[in-house]
Amino acid sequence: MAIHNRISAIYDLGQFFSFITENETDKPDNLSKYEYLKEEFISVLNSAEIHNPWFTKDNLNYCLSQWGKTLTEKNLKDWVKNYSEAQNPKNVGIIMAGNIPLVGFHDLISVLVSGHKAMVKASSKDDVLMDFVMNYLKNSNEDLNQSIQKVERLKNQDAVIATGSNNTARYFEYYFKEIPHIIRKNRTSVAVLTGNESNEDLKKLSEDIFRYFGLGCRNVTKLYLPKGFNTDLIFETFYDWSPIINHTKYSNNYDYNRAIYLMEQQAFLDNNFVILKEAKDFHSPIGVIHYEFYEDLDEVKKELKENEEKLQCVVGNDFEVKFGATQKPSLTDYADRVDTMEFLMSI
Repeated sequence: MAIHNRISAIYDLGQFFSFITENETDKPDNLSKYEYLKEEFISVLNSAEIHNPWFTKDNLNYCLSQWGKTLTEKNLKDWVKNYSEAQNPKNVGIIMAGNIPLVGFHDLISVLVSGHKAMVKASSKDDVLMDFVMNYLKNSNEDLNQSIQKVERLKNQDAVIATGSNNTARYFEYYFKEIPHIIRKNRTSVAVLTGNESNEDLKKLSEDIFRYFGLGCRNVTKLYLPKGFNTDLIFETFYDWSPIINHTKYSNNYDYNRAIYLMEQQAFLDNNFVILKEAKDFHSPIGVIHYEFYEDLDEVKKELKENEEKLQCVVGNDFEVKFGATQKPSLTDYADRVDTMEFLMSI
């Protein structure tokens, strides 16, 4: 089994994504194939949005564009060169989430480039696009055709990677306790501002908040602000995202949360498309951003360290993830900071 062929197929898929979103490719020899598949794929994207209205054309194109930029031949080779190929390929079950487009794709390609076989339980929220992606890879070569299987229920798997809510994670922990597993729970992301940020920094932060309607674990749902910070700056620099309120499902959530806060006479700030609410919770509802003022940055860092198992990203100029980068993870930015490839090498 040649891992090189699997990498080549994944690279080819990335180039197809770039062709669709940027109308460019580093594989001109495949141009006729990409042209042939274009109409079918556009129909798939339309179906994906109909199936799940959160998957708007803008968000789908953003997702595909980022994967196209990530899945370069160099990036893929640099990623896998530090790992050895599995000598005894196993059946690895993947239970995917569906909160944002292709959220389970990294797990899929991790299983494939490590030399294992993938048994995929796709989310009903993201099965339209994921089905196309899996079929594209399966049609690339016979090895991948035999190594990717879509299932409705996992059985006879040797290991599992499962993503779900905190409640389903407890079920997964019990159900898969006898086999090697990675179980992912609910996480979210926060941003820490110091007051020295530029307007450009804050505009990039708005991307971290509003991309995918804030539904991803890498989306920022809470802001730590230095005491005295002028929250008007946030509303001003976030204004480019005001059309988000025209999305029916988003506006329904925004209206609902606003009505609840009004009825309960809770204080909040509002600019007619997003609510700022002072709160301790890391997680905020759709259409709401939590914030908290601080006086001692070291205390904030201590709190975040104590709660790191609840957080995916901490964003800020002095932190691990820079503004505007949460939805642009590299191949080595593993979910929950658990090295998926190391896990796959160990089974």
